[in-house]
Amino acid sequence: MTRWLSRWTTAAVVWVAFTSTAGAETLAATVEQWGLLGSWAVDCAARPDRDRGALLTYEIQKDGRVMYRRNFGEAKDENEVVSATVNAEGLLNVMVYFPSLHQTREFGLLLAKDGSLRAIYNRSERGAYTIRDGKYVATGAPTPAQQRCD
Repeated sequence: MTRWLSRWTTAAVVWVAFTSTAGAETLAATVEQWGLLGSWAVDCAARPDRDRGALLTYEIQKDGRVMYRRNFGEAKDENEVVSATVNAEGLLNVMVYFPSLHQTREFGLLLAKDGSLRAIYNRSERGAYTIRDGKYVATGAPTPAQQRCD
């Protein structure tokens, strides 16, 4: 009985230590380990433009916050990533607060084997999709692959 209890106690301590570490993983660590940090664009050589493609950058600030910067050429903004989780299929589910829109949006990103990034979904906090199943809702066109620019 004592030997069984000792094994159970050791297993419980290991389990608690593991779950505490896994649960304590920071937002910054999640996006870094997944591979999101850096700048992304459909065409890194092209000048950022709202119609032809933005430069999207994910950075960790000194205070630990994760920021999402969008450069459309004539317009730029900075928005805070408020959460990020990875599902079993490897999809990164990101929530970003957009002060200019007064809303939080959620989007799912997928890294391809070639290192490119694709938006799989993008929806408002009310559930209105602009991208669903890797396609723009308005046109049905697939979202383009983005390349790492840095």
